[in-house]
Amino acid sequence: MPVSIRLSRAGAKKRPYYRIVVADTRSPRDGRFIEKVGTYNPLLPQGHAERLVVKAERVQHWLKQGVVVSDRCQRMFANLGLMAKPAVPSQTKKDKPKAKALERIKMEAAAAEEAAAKAAEAAAAPAEA
Repeated sequence: MPVSIRLSRAGAKKRPYYRIVVADTRSPRDGRFIEKVGTYNPLLPQGHAERLVVKAERVQHWLKQGVVVSDRCQRMFANLGLMAKPAVPSQTKKDKPKAKALERIKMEAAAAEEAAAKAAEAAAAPAEA
């Protein structure tokens, strides 16, 4: 049975409140869970004691069992020192120019080099004459 530690949303509309739960990965986000290991209230200020409440010994127990931790929970646990910080994913291709844009950039660079070479020749030619 694949198990994960993840957030389960509770609270009213526009007033989120999350439970940190150990749940079967096949169960719905807000559905059945095995154990509640903490809470997270994003509406409280950063330094507030009740913003993030975690049962550290239970989290360690489940980590030893080999559960998968969601990215958001992994970041929270890393801030508490319960586990290593997640690796930052490599850059996607979306931020890089597409093939046509790269081709246009190369053509503009070649045209600029030709113009610079012609300007250098034109500057050298009157000096010789």
